[in-house]
Amino acid sequence: MGRGKIEIRRIENTNNRQITYSKRRNGIIKKAKEISVLCGAHVAVVIFGSSGKMHEYCSPKASLVDILDQYHTQCGKRLWDAKHENLSNEIDRIKKANDNLQMQLGHLKGEDVTSLNYKELMVLEDVLENGLACVRDQKLKQKEEVTKELYLYGQHTEMMMAENGRGGDNTCRQRVDSHMPFAFCAQPAQPKSQERI
Repeated sequence: MGRGKIEIRRIENTNNRQITYSKRRNGIIKKAKEISVLCGAHVAVVIFGSSGKMHEYCSPKASLVDILDQYHTQCGKRLWDAKHENLSNEIDRIKKANDNLQMQLGHLKGEDVTSLNYKELMVLEDVLENGLACVRDQKLKQKEEVTKELYLYGQHTEMMMAENGRGGDNTCRQRVDSHMPFAFCAQPAQPKSQERI
């Protein structure tokens, strides 16, 4: 006994609708794979479910772009509007700019400078000299900051040692030498207790 025909209309039950969608989607993709393998046809299937999730299949020997270009050539219908063409042109422009920047970066690293002419080499030399001057200035500023911090730390240490030197009997005698960054404490000699005979 064969299957009865069903009326083609929207399935109202959400669960049944989702199950039917899943089964039929897989069936369509399976058929697309089979016709591609068996007949050597170029097939592209793109399915968007009601939730917005996309499922696709494209023949292994062709890309979706190739199939769309072939469709455009055969039917004469424009799939890409001016906005997409402008975006494509912008992407090409950005790629070229990126390639130029990569090449300039390579020149700054000293790579492939034999391809440069005299004027380009002069410009590159000026850029490198300016960069070197900026690096030297920054290095000098950092060196001055470190020197200042060390000087302040030395002054603070001297003040602390001076305060400890003004204390009572148990304070240590300290020698602060301008050439020595650290001060040393010497304990005062303790008298030995006399032993009984």
